[in-house]
Amino acid sequence: MATALVLALSACSPGEGDGQNSGAENGGGEQSDSAPRTVDTPMGEVEVPGNPERVVVLNYALAGYLYDLGIPVVGMVPEDADADGEFSELWGDAPEEDGTEFLPWSPEGFDLEAVLEMDPDLIIAGGWGFPYFQAEEAYEELSDIAPTVMVDQELADWQEQYSFLAEDVFDEPETYQDSVENYEARLEEVAEAIELPPQPTSFVSVLADGTPYLVLEDTGLPRVFEDLGFEIAPLGEEHELDPYVPGGDMAELSTEQLGQIMDAETLFVFGFNTDTYSAEDLREESVWRSLPAMDNDEAYDLPYWVLRHDYDEAIEMLDIVEETFSS
Repeated sequence: MATALVLALSACSPGEGDGQNSGAENGGGEQSDSAPRTVDTPMGEVEVPGNPERVVVLNYALAGYLYDLGIPVVGMVPEDADADGEFSELWGDAPEEDGTEFLPWSPEGFDLEAVLEMDPDLIIAGGWGFPYFQAEEAYEELSDIAPTVMVDQELADWQEQYSFLAEDVFDEPETYQDSVENYEARLEEVAEAIELPPQPTSFVSVLADGTPYLVLEDTGLPRVFEDLGFEIAPLGEEHELDPYVPGGDMAELSTEQLGQIMDAETLFVFGFNTDTYSAEDLREESVWRSLPAMDNDEAYDLPYWVLRHDYDEAIEMLDIVEETFSS
């Protein structure tokens, strides 16, 4: 049915490049003229146009990289399924300059008709979280619309994601290297400026319904704090916790598990796709109040976007850590 939809709508899709900005106008790196490239992805080799002009992004967490690279984004899904969508303040004026529009998105999948109507010459999908599995299921239909690059869910941190997109997909290695150098210099500054709280440390994302998810220690967010000198409690490994989906970065905890295994001396809490509960809110619940980090006043709030952060959010997160733990 989806393939038939693609074929039926292709004749009435708008023409290419309808009034969209070039990458150089986005404030990112200026794109150079280049030939199409063949890129290795989890779904096989994909031929990518040398200078894409109409890119659709099917994972909100990946869009910031494209804005930083000056790649024109004409459409993207919102951060949360069935939401209206809101552009990150960290992207500056790039979404407005590109004329980026939000595409309908539900837990059942992407709206293929809406994607087709954007007339993309490239689709970027995959990455961390549920959007990867939705894109994997719809990959054939998406590829009928435009070349579709799946960002591997196994890329563990923002550096690996950014490197793949900048160097392999868009041939912008200098922009990526500049970002890495800036980040590493800032990381060193913050590491020297802070006084670490008691260790080890754990991270928990709390859904709107109060369900806690442990962020597994070998994923992106804990790695950033490990680079700052934090010792990350290996709770996922010690208790053989399974991620909520294969290859996922979190494991769901029952109330009983939370009380039994969450023994880290320092705890960071945050929402999922939106700010939900603060550490102070959670302290009202007896199971949370009994945790060592809560008992010792070493539970700290972080914004929800830290879980699957990009380069810009990583820089912002370093600022938050410095402000919180400055010696």
